Parts: sequence; structure tokens; C-alpha cells
Amino acid sequence: MSEMLRLVAEWSVLLIEALGIVIITLVAVYALVQALRRLIKETEREPIFQELRQRVGSGILLGLEFLIAADIIHTVAVDLTFYSVGVLAVVVLVRTFLSFTLEVELTGRWPWQAKR
Repeated sequence: MSEMLRLVAEWSVLLIEALGIVIITLVAVYALVQALRRLIKETEREPIFQELRQRVGSGILLGLEFLIAADIIHTVAVDLTFYSVGVLAVVVLVRTFLSFTLEVELTGRWPWQAKR
């Protein structure tokens, strides 16, 4: 049964990682298409680029959440060693830092600060 659980975990990790990559890619393509459509119709470019950055940043944040989830599942269910836990900790720290900095970039505040 342990081998069956490991196989399910490995497939889950692959699916969740693929979903994270697909989310980032589709949101980026969608945002770019929307920006290009607006650029053809409008002359003011700054709001269009701001909206493009907001959409792409949001897609990256969502995709990162899925990638972190896949890393956690892989480490806990497939490859539980001190080394893999250390690597997971570093990866989660880096991705969390990226998430926080993207959040600040998109909203102008830290996630724990009250909305203005």
C-alpha cells in the first residue's frame, strides 16, 4: 500500500506542478492579448501597462502557490529526508519572498497591512 500511496503522490505532484505552470502561462498570454487589444484602440499607454503588470503579477502569485503545494507534497509523501526538507525550506523561503515582493508591487502594501 505504501508504494501505491507514493505513486499517487508522484502523479499528484506532476499534476499540481503542471497546473501551476499552466496558470502562469495562460494568465500571461491572456494579459498580453488584452493589453494588445487595448493598445490598438487607446492612445494612453500607462494604464494599459499597469493593468498588464497587475494581471501577470496576479497569475504568477497564483501559480507560485500551486508550485509550493507540489513541492510540499513531494517532500512529505515521496522524498522525506533531511536533505529534501532543507531544500524544501529554501525553496519555500525563496518563493514566499517572491510572493511577498509581488504582493507589495501589485498592491503597494505588505499582506499583513490593512487595506487603504
